Amino acid sequence: MADIAALTALIEPEAKALGFDLVRIKLFGSGDDRTLQIMAERPETKQLVIEDCAALSRRLSDLLDEVDPIEEAYRLEVSSPGIDRPLTRLHDFVEWGGFEARITVTEAIEGRKTFKGILGGVEGEDIQFRDTKAGNVVIPFGLIDGAKLVLTDALISATMPLSSDGADEFETEE
Repeated sequence: MADIAALTALIEPEAKALGFDLVRIKLFGSGDDRTLQIMAERPETKQLVIEDCAALSRRLSDLLDEVDPIEEAYRLEVSSPGIDRPLTRLHDFVEWGGFEARITVTEAIEGRKTFKGILGGVEGEDIQFRDTKAGNVVIPFGLIDGAKLVLTDALISATMPLSSDGADEFETEE
């Protein structure tokens, strides 16, 4: 299995060169169904449009073909993190404070490994979190196994698309 830190060191400068921030690199699947997933975003919009995905995909395809950092065959997938995005960087927990999230940890905190509630910000390396069942919980960033925003009306309102031109138009076949 490829080293994610080495892949990040290889891929992140390419994303930055196009003006994107890397959100996540994930290698999953096995055999003929292995996927290298790259999530990126424009820092100013927190989104990536299809043309951005295509540009980053082309740039990474050439680099990955040349360097060949993954021994097994894989499919390259480049995407925006989406509305219910994964939270992978410490500043994600600051930027999305006040929104609902689901967090899993590698070691139990107050007897639990899964939390769902409202992000309350960051103090140092600790995530402040108001869990729906446990109340206020401090979650060390280093213990987070996975975290993502929960799709809610508030989140949808806060992440309206860059442009909705044409969204109300459709074609019919005659």
